[in-house]
Amino acid sequence: MKYCDTLVINGTTVAGEQGSQPVINPATEEVVASSPQASVSQLDQAVAAARDAFADWSRCDDQVRKDALLRIADRIEEHSDELARILVSEQGKPLMIAQREVAASVAWTRYTANLELKVDLVLDSPEKRIEVHRKPLGVVASITPWNWPLMILIWHIMPAIRTGNTVVCKPSEYTPFNALRLIEIIADELPAGVVNIVTGAGEIGQAISEHPGINKVVFTGSTRTGKQIMRAAAGNLKRLTLELGGNDAGIVLPDADLDSIAQPLFIAAFKNMGQTCAALKRLYVHEDMYDALCDKLVAVASKQKVGNGLDEGVTFGPVQNKAQYDYLNALLDDIRATGGRILCGGNSSLERGYFIDPTIVADVDQRSRIVQEEQFGPILPVIRYSNLDEALAMANDTDEGLAGSVWGKDMELASDIAHRMECGSTWINGHGDLHPAAPFGGCKQSGIGVEFGEEGLHEYTRTHTHHIVK
Repeated sequence: MKYCDTLVINGTTVAGEQGSQPVINPATEEVVASSPQASVSQLDQAVAAARDAFADWSRCDDQVRKDALLRIADRIEEHSDELARILVSEQGKPLMIAQREVAASVAWTRYTANLELKVDLVLDSPEKRIEVHRKPLGVVASITPWNWPLMILIWHIMPAIRTGNTVVCKPSEYTPFNALRLIEIIADELPAGVVNIVTGAGEIGQAISEHPGINKVVFTGSTRTGKQIMRAAAGNLKRLTLELGGNDAGIVLPDADLDSIAQPLFIAAFKNMGQTCAALKRLYVHEDMYDALCDKLVAVASKQKVGNGLDEGVTFGPVQNKAQYDYLNALLDDIRATGGRILCGGNSSLERGYFIDPTIVADVDQRSRIVQEEQFGPILPVIRYSNLDEALAMANDTDEGLAGSVWGKDMELASDIAHRMECGSTWINGHGDLHPAAPFGGCKQSGIGVEFGEEGLHEYTRTHTHHIVK
């Protein structure tokens, strides 16, 4: 397979001026290929190209932009197998999950194409008419993480293009190839400069955050990095959408049917090997059913086939990078040292790759690291509670507030508990399933702004209030 080794700036493919950097396959620890590295000067060129393209793109007919997104969706679908296999090689997820990510990217693009920016009529009297219009912001910069490198890029750039903005992308240095190929495909369907991509590490990300020519930054990643972006963006009061960390809690009610929820709970916690912002990170279970549910989760975990995502039958891949792998192993060491029980999983028997088997942990304290820190990996702590007020207090005992869930039969009680959880999204008898029409965003330190649906589309616009005296 050939991997893109060039940037896209102003509709032209160019080599990175800072050389290249090897990208590691996390399943084999071998080099996939070398990614181009952009210079800050090339970032300046990309921003200048985007600013030039904005003049025409922002004023073109709305149907032109809608049709462009629909063509892009068709092109992504045409290249679905190629994009899925790139995902497996650089990110590590099993092929079936990569295929779903590509399919979801196509569907999300088509949905976004059909969203409309409506004109709100706030007054229409014999003397005066007042309309509120939505106008594009200018140049939008997208900074994406390594866990869902294609899907999250789609979430960032499609509403930006749809609303008449132009884009400069910077993917994670761990997973650049899907983004490079996607932008190469998209650029064929758009005027030069509407989409651009630069690759690199911290220096490029910092330069994007500070750049006076960029009007908005949309970032998905850690709370720590989000704070750095927010500080740097203050220089020209950039608009921000930040989807940050989430130490998401689930509460199992005493009336829950354990046989029906065990599999969905496992999927909620271990989707993408637990490397998902809105994955279930902490599970609170009533003491009367604690041991029984732990046993059922272990049974589901034992059915997973861990290995290289391109191998037949594999359902569970590696952790994406060495730094995250080392962090997770440090958490496992802390669990062992502080008296927690590892019921299954832990270190993998595979000789190569950043593998950690799906791990269920029991008898950990609320103050333990695995509960207080967002693990972002295949380790689920199960915490015992005696009453629902205690469970709710522990679930809300975090600086983050992205998502949460409640599991049980009593819908009225479950809804009451869900509404008392301090997070941006909640589910009952499910967790983490996103829909393109439903706004998604966190509270507390889990971010600023929302994505998806009309509210998410508005994040890429400014209001323009139009007064007409009759």
